[in-house]
Amino acid sequence: MKHRTLCFLALAGLLISEASAQQYVYPAKGQSPEQQKSDEAACYSWAVKQSGFDPAKPPPPAPTAKPPTTATGTTPGAGARGALRGAAVGEIAGGNASAGAAAGAVAARGQSRRQNVAAANSAQQQQASATQQKQASFARARAACLEGRGYTVK
Repeated sequence: MKHRTLCFLALAGLLISEASAQQYVYPAKGQSPEQQKSDEAACYSWAVKQSGFDPAKPPPPAPTAKPPTTATGTTPGAGARGALRGAAVGEIAGGNASAGAAAGAVAARGQSRRQNVAAANSAQQQQASATQQKQASFARARAACLEGRGYTVK
């Protein structure tokens, strides 16, 4: 799980740096390179204030409330609940409650693992989406500032 979080952070960092690198600024009114550098720095600061997001300092990943899991990644009690259901079905269907209990426990643990992984992935996707929205807001604010100072931004 920690490996996945680190991969997510690395990917988010790449996306952020790529998104800001995709803006091209052209001095449409003949501004000098020094003036352009000064204007870009001022607009960067202004965009950070307006958007509440600084691409150089992305927010740390929000701690997610993880459901309690066992060493195998299942929710505690999932196997026991599955065994009870499996025993009932096994007794009714074929008169073999112990085989049904074993099958039910295995199936419930597998389902519990899949649900826990899906919940973790969903939380990561939501955080990535929020970061992308903040990055887009920053880029729009920076572009508006630079365009107001006589630059063409693409």
